[in-house]
Amino acid sequence: MSTHTYTAVVDRFEEEDAVLLLEADGETVDELVVPRPVLPADGRHRDAVFAVTLDADRTELVYRPDETDRRRDAAQRRFDRLARPLGRKDRDEDGE
Repeated sequence: MSTHTYTAVVDRFEEEDAVLLLEADGETVDELVVPRPVLPADGRHRDAVFAVTLDADRTELVYRPDETDRRRDAAQRRFDRLARPLGRKDRDEDGE
């Protein structure tokens, strides 16, 4: 088996396992189920982002806190835009 590298996002926890969605080129391509203790402690939460390297002998997970924060902030901005009444201009971005 060759080595593959993905971005992975914690989708959910099922009992003692974490289910990560594997992404390639911005698309979800597979999922990976690992025991929760395998995740680095600071990344044991939903929507945590990891760099994942898979090969025949090992699975390496590296928590990416900056990417986790970036995605969380982008999702919050989308939610905030959707929550505004129709026709309201975005006053937060233009400072008015």
